[in-house]
Amino acid sequence: MATHIPVDLIKRQEWLEPIADRLQPSIAEALSANGYIGTKAANILHGTWLGHPLHAVLTDVPIGSWTAAAVFDAVEEATGNRAMARAADAAISVGVVGAVAAAVTGLADWSKIGGGNPRRIGLVHGLLNVTATACYVTSLCLRRQRSRSAGRQFALLGLIVSSASAYLGGHLVYKEKIGVDHTAGFSPPEDFVPVLAEAELPDSQLRRVQANGMPVLLVRRGERIYAIAETCAHLGGPLAEGSLENSSVRCPWHGSRYSLEDGRVLEGPSAHAQPVLEVRVRDGHIGVRRSDR
Repeated sequence: MATHIPVDLIKRQEWLEPIADRLQPSIAEALSANGYIGTKAANILHGTWLGHPLHAVLTDVPIGSWTAAAVFDAVEEATGNRAMARAADAAISVGVVGAVAAAVTGLADWSKIGGGNPRRIGLVHGLLNVTATACYVTSLCLRRQRSRSAGRQFALLGLIVSSASAYLGGHLVYKEKIGVDHTAGFSPPEDFVPVLAEAELPDSQLRRVQANGMPVLLVRRGERIYAIAETCAHLGGPLAEGSLENSSVRCPWHGSRYSLEDGRVLEGPSAHAQPVLEVRVRDGHIGVRRSDR
């Protein structure tokens, strides 16, 4: 379909890979435990504390502000109303501040999405946002120099570029499933379903089983057996291939760490908790079902 032409064109741009290869590891390193930003700040940027990607929240600020500015500019141009001129300038300023915040959180998320088409699309998405922000900064400068007509033209260009970027952002979410909860479609059994003989689960071993088609991670820690969704909520990584850290498990793909006790995110980039299942041992078999927690 014609609507996919821009995305298909980006996917074929191999020259984007060297840029991503240089930029992405640098950002990831800065957000690591030994980086100058660190994991605590990284968790804030990813939205781990919010239970929702922070980037998606902040993008509404520049999009809304710049759209409002376009309306104010149109009214000012048609009527000469100076109040509309001041409102447009204020809206653009708010949008620029919001765009910077959205860019920082977006870079943090982009550094953890891996290679392939989503990485290329995300890079172009970011470059377009930088271009749009530059257009609006130029627009503000021109307005302050009393070149309002030229300022409105740059603002219109910025709105067009930011709209194209928003289209790519929507593609990343709805088509590439970036930022969504990859466990959202799972349906744990309502009643206990036997998944493994108790004797087959050694202590401190990550074990993947199936409960009515749902991948489940089983872990024994002493007398306690934990069960959470085995598919990482961040980007679908296999937690059974990850690492056990005390009473938590770390995803092997992008490093998200989850509590085995309640599934909460202890360390991003994931912003979504893992579903937890209730465990029962009966007649030598481990059974699991939906938990009310």
